[in-house]
Amino acid sequence: MADRRPLVLDVDGTFLRTDMLFESFWAGLGRAPVATIKASLRHFSDPATLKAELHDIAPIRADLLPVNGEIAALAQGARDEGREIILASASDWRLVKAVSDHHGFDGALGSAPGENLKGPNKAEALNNEFGAGGYLYAGDSRADMPIWNDASYSIVVGRAGGAAAKLKAAGKGVTELAGGWRMLALMKAIRPHQWVKNVLLLLPMIAAHNADPMTLMSVLLGIVAFSAAASSIYVVNDLLDLEADRLHPTKCRRPFASGAVPIQVGMMAFVALAALAIGIALSLGTAFLGVILLYMLLSLSYSLKLKRMRWVDIFTLATLYTLRVVAGAAASGVDASVFMLIFIFPVFVSLGCVKRLTELTLATSDERLPGRGYGRADRGDLLNVAGLGMVGALVIFFLYSFSAQAVALYPKQWIMWLALLPIGGWLLRMIRLGYLGKQDYDPIVFAMKDIRGIGLLLLTLALMFYAAGLGPDWLF
Repeated sequence: MADRRPLVLDVDGTFLRTDMLFESFWAGLGRAPVATIKASLRHFSDPATLKAELHDIAPIRADLLPVNGEIAALAQGARDEGREIILASASDWRLVKAVSDHHGFDGALGSAPGENLKGPNKAEALNNEFGAGGYLYAGDSRADMPIWNDASYSIVVGRAGGAAAKLKAAGKGVTELAGGWRMLALMKAIRPHQWVKNVLLLLPMIAAHNADPMTLMSVLLGIVAFSAAASSIYVVNDLLDLEADRLHPTKCRRPFASGAVPIQVGMMAFVALAALAIGIALSLGTAFLGVILLYMLLSLSYSLKLKRMRWVDIFTLATLYTLRVVAGAAASGVDASVFMLIFIFPVFVSLGCVKRLTELTLATSDERLPGRGYGRADRGDLLNVAGLGMVGALVIFFLYSFSAQAVALYPKQWIMWLALLPIGGWLLRMIRLGYLGKQDYDPIVFAMKDIRGIGLLLLTLALMFYAAGLGPDWLF
């Protein structure tokens, strides 16, 4: 007689490439942060109740959760053999049932207030349902050991605390499947390619014509600190945006959204990167520390709320870029010109509009962008604001050329005026390419790869050097 014992699948880390408790926690932080934090503190020692309350605060979409393809294929093979497929998880029973129903499985067991279905509790529930030895079980954690001991056959995903070796030593039938994550995927999550934005910290030093080795070293340390701070916020942003990213045509491949890196690893990476940023900032003085803390606080506010608010998000992005210039001044000890800050802010307003224009142009439908407040009908308004930012920046640059500081630093005023042409050309090019959808989703990163744009920026820099009477040997 053919073996028809059911195949029981653990969910978190086994059938799914994610953990639904942490999914619920970050969904809650994104939608109701105060309620989520209160619930987490109140029920920290009562996991089953915590899971139920987080589900009530922010239900997550079972159809979007990333699936382990190898386990899904295993389940399909078991189904072809005539076995029932049952999901059993320590996650809230409503979530487990939603996943089971979406994938057409035959049953679901999960936690409820008063009973956390994990380890011995799960083993007891399965034995009551199917009898000891009456099921096959796939899991990924050493907490699953009591279940594997009672199962007729074991599938072990990942290391699971050496569970496979222990089961084999006990004479149990075992199949081992690969699990875990790769450091390369985590590196992708912290987005080192975005660190190029932090060259903005060099601007005050360059504008003040001060590039002595000690000043340069301080600014470079500041760049490292800002890179770590920015990466920590990128991680938080991705964790808060899991659902929106999974609905996006390309962001769905991000490490946390796709399940390539566990959410828990992302949380540890956030803590480590934030600690590194603050540690370096402390060595650079209280002014720099204050700027980087303000940057991180504003970035978190952006991730939690501000990015969903029309226009507020764009001006917040411009402020975050401007803070990099302020940080460069704090790290180097050079005073940032008020004109410089007033000039770069509308530049970044324009680039913020370009970012949204690009997203809207590349969107596959007329719906509002997931997690954002814009739809395609807003492209005209975004284009107008981007144009106003460009004109405002050029006017401010022109007015700066008459200031006492500009006269002292750039005696050849007419060459400064000439620099307006490549600046305006670069901004116009960025706006045009964003409107046509010919950029990627970050205009600053695109600008660092755009050969023609780089040429315009280098021409601007050369003209500024000549206006200041500086030769190419200035940096040396």
